[in-house]
Amino acid sequence: MKLFKGAKEERVERVQGKMSGFKFIVVGFLAFLLLGLPTPVLAGEETEQKLLADYQDYRMRLEAPEQQSDLADYGFDVIEDQIFPLETEGYGSVFLVPAIEEQYHRLALFLTDEDGTVVYRTDELAVNHWREGKLEQTVQEISAISFLDLNRDGLSDIVLLVTCRNRDGSYAGRNYKVGDVLFQKEDGFYYDYRISDRINRFGMNQSARSIIAHVRGGASTEFLYTASTKEELLENGFVVAGEQDYFRQFEKLGYLEVLPGTYKIADCAVFMIYLVDEQGNIVWSFQPMGDYDNLYALKGITCKDIDGDGMKDLLVLAGYNYADSGGNPVPEYDYRIYYQRTDGFDTDTEVRKMLSCSEEDTAAGLVEKARAYWGWNKES
Repeated sequence: MKLFKGAKEERVERVQGKMSGFKFIVVGFLAFLLLGLPTPVLAGEETEQKLLADYQDYRMRLEAPEQQSDLADYGFDVIEDQIFPLETEGYGSVFLVPAIEEQYHRLALFLTDEDGTVVYRTDELAVNHWREGKLEQTVQEISAISFLDLNRDGLSDIVLLVTCRNRDGSYAGRNYKVGDVLFQKEDGFYYDYRISDRINRFGMNQSARSIIAHVRGGASTEFLYTASTKEELLENGFVVAGEQDYFRQFEKLGYLEVLPGTYKIADCAVFMIYLVDEQGNIVWSFQPMGDYDNLYALKGITCKDIDGDGMKDLLVLAGYNYADSGGNPVPEYDYRIYYQRTDGFDTDTEVRKMLSCSEEDTAAGLVEKARAYWGWNKES
């Protein structure tokens, strides 16, 4: 089964420390261990020595500030509106002071006492591992911070939702979210990369509530991406959108059920579409909602030839929500087109750049507009 993840398919999935063929000197290797990054693959003019020097400079600046007022002098931009009081086991009543390192766009968390003295600091966060083997990351701002005892040990843990944006690549200039969980211990905090991996790889990073529902409540969207049968989907709580559930003959894949539906985790309804054969096996999957937070209206799914190659394609039109900078839900209508090919489906990357949609549009109307883009219609 090949799985389309909409915009998420272009994200860098959390990397789990792959060993490369480079043999680093002992000092350099220890530096990477301290930094918490996988061994980097160096490219272009970047050298081992330069990366080590950059790391040493960054680490010095992270460790140097003794007062909150010192952070700016060492290149850290404090996020003033995200400073919160916090009760800790090891340091008592403190303030959580998040800051973004200006040169490498890394997120650091500082704990300060009532006098502003820094008593603890960490940059051990999933968001700082997002670009493999790189000091420079993609942090833009913190979307949400929550405090809750997630593992029921009596200590308050930290849930972070961070907005990131790549400067280059096919996903350049588009915001996406990375979720982080820090568990409190006696002398500070730690993060479990396995939990962070699941949160971000399976789309449970759309809201702090969905992260909490997964970590504390055990809810998970993982089955949406790993299930091989319709039965597995239904057993795990997938709710079929009955009005759009039907069978169609696909030229290359055969007679298949178009199975759309949702799974709700906390306040997010995750929307997926599956193609299922007559034996109940999933043969293809789509995630039309991309990086939207929630589906609130499914307007239509059409199975018609759009690009004029004689094979049925899919067009999906729906209403979604996304959170604005203040965390308020914003409604928006959007659509996706998937073109049938000899070995499956390709996601449209052209029509959506030229053809927007609104609440007044219908799936059938968008099909005709898309056909016109490709230079034909049903009469031609």
